[in-house]
Amino acid sequence: MSIDHDRLVAWRRDLHAHPELSFAEYRTTELVHDHLRSLGLDPVILPGGTGLWCDVGPPTPTCVALRADLDALPLTETTGAPYASTVEGVCHACGHDAHTAMLLGAATVLAADPPPQRVRLIFQPGEETTPGGSLEVVAAGALEGVSRIFALHCAPALEVGKLATRAGPITSSGAMLTVRLSSPGGHSARPHLTGDLIHAASVLVTGLASVLDRRLDARTATVLTWGRIQAGRVGNAIPESGELVGTLRSASHRTWATVEPLVRRSVSELLAPYGVDHQLDYVQGVPPVVNDPEATGEMLSAIESVVGLENLAEAGQSSGGEDFAWYLEHVPGAMARLGVWDGTGPRRDLHTPAFDLDERALVHGVRTFLALAYG
Repeated sequence: MSIDHDRLVAWRRDLHAHPELSFAEYRTTELVHDHLRSLGLDPVILPGGTGLWCDVGPPTPTCVALRADLDALPLTETTGAPYASTVEGVCHACGHDAHTAMLLGAATVLAADPPPQRVRLIFQPGEETTPGGSLEVVAAGALEGVSRIFALHCAPALEVGKLATRAGPITSSGAMLTVRLSSPGGHSARPHLTGDLIHAASVLVTGLASVLDRRLDARTATVLTWGRIQAGRVGNAIPESGELVGTLRSASHRTWATVEPLVRRSVSELLAPYGVDHQLDYVQGVPPVVNDPEATGEMLSAIESVVGLENLAEAGQSSGGEDFAWYLEHVPGAMARLGVWDGTGPRRDLHTPAFDLDERALVHGVRTFLALAYG
């Protein structure tokens, strides 16, 4: 198969220089749409105006789906690369530019040399949102007829030429918690006459984590982390309002599905003695990505054909979330990690302003997609 590496790099760098936030990927969608049309394909833009999907190959009753994501992050890039983001405060710090370029490369080959079965190419918006743009894809009917679905994700912990996957859970769930507190406020000298909001917030910060540690099986690897706490303006007044925002992650699909009532009850009981009212917004995030055993077998076969099993790395379960998980609630599938570290420089983690990748990995990604498509 002939893969144009220079064109992959050009696509990736163009997308990298022009990042777009979740559900605002209009330029990216147009770029993908126009190329697919030039291949003689018939892409369908999602109802929200960003993201699209199309089929390639013969009209078989079922199809295999390959998925890439389009959106960038609200971060200011610090790579200093000649193709660095030209959009202030927005950059591709999770490799979605590479994912999109690789699937475009696969589409180009598949259009020229059709696979034996129908293949659906899904270019998804809004992966970086909660609960995730994949739900928009599902709602639009883009999984109809799909028998299994596959995806790759850039992995800066792995060197170029290595891939990693496993059957079973490979990522963790994620939920967003926002607790808004309110009390009458008052003088800091007389907390007994009011609801001491900051003290109650402090009890909640440590107490909820302790409850979860003791009420949940430690093997579920459930982690509560507060990312923002805001209350008060001066040191001698008890504030009337405050807000805590955090994430709750778990390696267990069952815990993801059932833990919300325990969180709600615990928040209420921890705050009750202090006379502080609260409102809890619990936004259910993605479940863990749980790779189907048979689909994982297909992914392993693809990896073997591309880089050899000697370059299959160990795939531990990540504590991060991925909205690819929503697809797997409907159809079996598998995700693999694609090594993008150059092997010599520092490893720049995902979701950091300095993240960049070794573009030699793009060809490995395209070949893996093609191996899955051709079966």
